Amino acid sequence: MAEVIEHSAHQPRRRPAPMYVLAAVLVAAVAVRFVLPDVRLPARLVAGTTIFVSTVVQALPFLVLGTVISAAITAYVPASAFARLLPRAPVVSVPIAGAAGIVLPGCECGSVPVTSALLRRGVPPAAALAFLLAAPAINPVVLVATAVAFPGHPMMVVGRFVASLLAACIMGWLWLRFGRGDLLRIPRAGAEDRARVRVFVAECRHDLVQSGGFLVIGAASVAVLDTVVPPRALGVVAGHQVLSVLALAVLAAVLSVCSQADAFVAAAMTQFSLTARLVFLVVGPLVDVKLFAMQAGTFGRRFAVRFAPATFVVAAATGAVLGSVLL
Repeated sequence: MAEVIEHSAHQPRRRPAPMYVLAAVLVAAVAVRFVLPDVRLPARLVAGTTIFVSTVVQALPFLVLGTVISAAITAYVPASAFARLLPRAPVVSVPIAGAAGIVLPGCECGSVPVTSALLRRGVPPAAALAFLLAAPAINPVVLVATAVAFPGHPMMVVGRFVASLLAACIMGWLWLRFGRGDLLRIPRAGAEDRARVRVFVAECRHDLVQSGGFLVIGAASVAVLDTVVPPRALGVVAGHQVLSVLALAVLAAVLSVCSQADAFVAAAMTQFSLTARLVFLVVGPLVDVKLFAMQAGTFGRRFAVRFAPATFVVAAATGAVLGSVLL
């Protein structure tokens, strides 16, 4: 008996898988909202769960679709196919690479490994970085999700596409002019897995769990923002043109909501102007906490510390200017 106890004491505790945690949160929220309608609950709790459930339910199909397509491209499309499309002139290759991001319907989690593969195959860093920033923001899944989240506001789709692509190109050109080769660490190629089906399944599982977790965090944050923060305080921030833009830009970087789902999170922030919400949509896919961590781990911390703040400024400014013009 003592041996059994001693053996069990040395075994590491099994932590619940992130997918189980995500499912448990969703089930609890749905139960509060729909299964227990007759139970008297605080009005703020009911309102918060309504916002949370509606945001997640609307965004989840696009998240799954984008994850599957991104995993398929990662597993079956060689990175050399993208490299052959780029012209040799670096200045011209930047916008071409940025526009090529439309063929990668995934979130920023999938654009980092593809960019790493492009760099290993000799693609100019400025072009590869433009692709890195543009791919999660201008692909069809993201644009369709934005159109669904903002019915009656087609210029939100146009503004997101133009502002995101422009910001990506500006960062590519800035790197072409001021970038230093010693700051960008090009990862070495790892062992290639010939079982493409296993790569596809692994990518789907990884991206769905990670992106789904950030979606839950984002939806919960919006629900808390709408139900806990006093409307008067929120109205003061939302009513100030410059402050509202800065607030949502910082919120986009902190929440790290997947680009396939962030439109529904932004649509729920009805207190804020369309311009401020456009800034949220432009900043999020280009620079956020999880993307900073991935860039630091893949391309080096020295690169990420310099690249991320510059991207934040360019993305926020571009979104604000385009929003004031189009919206």
